[in-house]
Amino acid sequence: MTPLRTLIMAAAGNEAVRRIVATAPVSRDVVRRFVAGETTADAIDVAGHLVRDDLRVTLELLGGDAPGRAAAERTVLTYLRLLDELHAVGLAGDVDVAVRLPALGQAENVALTNASRVCAAAEQAGTTVTLGADHATVDQALHVLAELRRAWPETGVALQAGLRRTLDDCRALAGTRVRLCGGPHDAPRSVALTDPHEADLNYVRCANALLAGGGHPVFATHDPRLVDIVAERARWYDRPVDGFEYQVRYGVRPAAQRHLAAEGHVVRVHVPFGGQWYDHLARRLAERRSLFSRS
Repeated sequence: MTPLRTLIMAAAGNEAVRRIVATAPVSRDVVRRFVAGETTADAIDVAGHLVRDDLRVTLELLGGDAPGRAAAERTVLTYLRLLDELHAVGLAGDVDVAVRLPALGQAENVALTNASRVCAAAEQAGTTVTLGADHATVDQALHVLAELRRAWPETGVALQAGLRRTLDDCRALAGTRVRLCGGPHDAPRSVALTDPHEADLNYVRCANALLAGGGHPVFATHDPRLVDIVAERARWYDRPVDGFEYQVRYGVRPAAQRHLAAEGHVVRVHVPFGGQWYDHLARRLAERRSLFSRS
């Protein structure tokens, strides 16, 4: 474990240390490698550079569950501003947004209302929204998704291959836009596959289900084995290279990202931004020790 990684992990939640890490020359470079910055302008700037490198982008505002309507409203307003800026600079065609349902409100009706506002703004901007949830709110997210798709059928959803239920969800949603990712890393054994091998097998089963459907799957993974398996299964299902996407995290194995794009694959970079970057970075470090790899 690197000294900087140790510091970030040990000081999570400490505002004073967070600011030191954010402003110190060495650590500032590390933070900027994995997080666009704190503002929508930072996010737009990073997205522009990535798009010019023939990559697509998903922008996501960092933050936890909205503790009240005021916090949820701040989240919505940030997304509305972001979408306006994407449209103004001409990036909306290559950049979409990801929104975690718990950040839009605790009550389902509040979350649906707020998600609808974001989807409407995304439509006006010329882009789309992908809805995300944690393992405890999947049912609520799918209920909200079904309502959103009445007006915005291109709305996507993120599903976690590590959940036991996800294969059934992928089969049910295979004709739509679904982002398949790993995890979760904090779910109980009763709902999650805790053995890494079993989780990988489920990822492949879910990928097959999505590729067999008529939708547009997005495969979020950095595992070279899974990347190769997805490519092979896509060929088996006669999927053209633009019939699915890979999604990768900003700053993680950027050379591999460019290599995939150079081969003609659609590669979408997930770029987080916002004031709560510290907790996000600490979680990423806890989940993946190879995060500092530049390969």
